[in-house]
Amino acid sequence: MNDENNVDDRDTGAGLAARVAALMPRAQTDLAELVAIPSVADPRQYPPEDCRRAALWVASAFTDAGLSDVRLVRTPDGSDAVVGHRPPPPGAPTVLLYCHYDVQPPLDDDAWRTPPFTLTERDGRWYGRGAADCKGNIVMHLTALRALGEDLPVGIRFVAEGSEEQGTGGLESYVAAHPEEFVADVLLVCDTGNATVGQGTATTTLRGMVNVVVTAHTLDGEIHSGMFGGAAPDALAALIQALSTLRDPATGATRVNGLDCEGTWDGVGYDEQQFRADAGVLDGVRLTGTGSVADRLWARPAVTVLGIDCPPVVGSAAAVPPTARARVSLRIPPGTEPDAALDALTRHLTDAIPWGTRLTVEPESSGAPFRAATDGPAYRTLDTAVRHVYGKPLAYLGQGGSIPLCNVLADTYPDAEIILMGVEEPRCLIHAPNESVDPTEIQHMAHVEAEFLRTYAAAARH
Repeated sequence: MNDENNVDDRDTGAGLAARVAALMPRAQTDLAELVAIPSVADPRQYPPEDCRRAALWVASAFTDAGLSDVRLVRTPDGSDAVVGHRPPPPGAPTVLLYCHYDVQPPLDDDAWRTPPFTLTERDGRWYGRGAADCKGNIVMHLTALRALGEDLPVGIRFVAEGSEEQGTGGLESYVAAHPEEFVADVLLVCDTGNATVGQGTATTTLRGMVNVVVTAHTLDGEIHSGMFGGAAPDALAALIQALSTLRDPATGATRVNGLDCEGTWDGVGYDEQQFRADAGVLDGVRLTGTGSVADRLWARPAVTVLGIDCPPVVGSAAAVPPTARARVSLRIPPGTEPDAALDALTRHLTDAIPWGTRLTVEPESSGAPFRAATDGPAYRTLDTAVRHVYGKPLAYLGQGGSIPLCNVLADTYPDAEIILMGVEEPRCLIHAPNESVDPTEIQHMAHVEAEFLRTYAAAARH
C-alpha cells in the first residue's frame, strides 16, 4: 500500500473526508490516464488492444489499492473482464464493486469542444469520453479503497466489465457460468449516478427494452410515381402511417395497444425546465407525453423510432417505394415482461399497417426491467452515508436505460442487496459528444462509498 494511506483519524468521519480530498489530485491523474485509452469494445472501429490496455491498467490499479488475485478473465463474447478479491475478516460480510472500462465511441469528433480522449478541465468539470460513464466510477472505487487503506472491515469482490456498452452479454454469461466468483451480501453496481450534483441518489428501477425491425412490402419493385402514383401503394407511406399510431396525435405519448401506458413514479422527481436543458430541447418544442417527467421516463413505456431504411433525399428517383424498413425500440418499466411487450408491439403494428401492406416484425433484442428491494441494511447504511456526506437523505431515482446484468445478478444471488449508484448526473452527457464529470461528485461519492464500506458490517449484524 502507499505511504499516503498511513495517517491518523481514518476511522472518523472528518479524517475520512480529509483523506478522500487529499486523494483528488491522484484521482484526476488516474482518470486522465484511463480516458487516454480509447477502449471502445467494437473491433470494427477500434483495435481490441486498446480494451486490453485499459483492462491491464484497471488490474494494476486495483492490485495497488489492496485487492488480491486481480486478473483478466475472457468472457464468452471475447471481451476481458477484470476480477479481484479481498477476503473478509472472520464473520464479516462481502461487498461486490462493479464498473466497466469500455466506453462509447466519440461519435462526431467535430462536435467535441475538447479532444475526446484527452481529459480536459473546463468550467470546473473534467471532459473526455468515459469521464463519467464509466471510468469516473472506476476512479471513485479506487479513491474509496485508497482512503480506507487497511482499515476495511468487509470483504471485497471486484469486477470491471469490458463490453457493457456493446451489449453483447459477455459478463452476464460469465457470471452464470462462474457464480462462485461473485458471491456477496451487497452488490454495488456503479454505472449510474445522482439526480443532480449534490444529491446522493440510488437508482432503484431500470426500464427493460424490446427492439424490433419492421419491414413493409407493397410492390415487386420501384415504379414511376408519375405513371403509377396515386393508385400504387407506397410502402414508405404505409410504414410511416403505422409508426405514427404508436404516439398519441395530440400529446405524443406512447400508445401501444395491450400495454399500460399510464404508470406513475413515486421517487424523486425531475423538474421539467431542468429536463429541457439537460436534453437540449429546442425553444418552442413541446415535450411529449402526459403526467410528470419522471412518470414518462421511469414508469411508462416509451417508443422510439431509431432508424428508417428508405431512399435518401439526395439521389432519390421519381419512384414509388416498394419497401421500407424501420428499427423500433420500446422501453418498458418494471412490471412489464419483455415477451408481453413484444407481443403487444407486434400486434399493434400488424393491426395498424394500412392497405393490406405485407408487414414483417423481426425481434432484434430484449431485456427485462429491474426493480431493487430497498428495505435492507445496505440501503439503510447508504442512506446514513449520504446524509453524512451531502447533508440530506438518500433519494431514489429511476433510469430509462437498461443494464441486463442487474437481472442476472438478481436471479443468481436472490438474497443479495443490489444498489445502483455512481458519479453520473444529467450534465455529464454520457454517450454524447462533450461527456464530462463534476470532480466534486467523484470526491463526494468516493466518500459515500468509503463510509458505506466502513460501516456496513456493523449494520448487517443488526
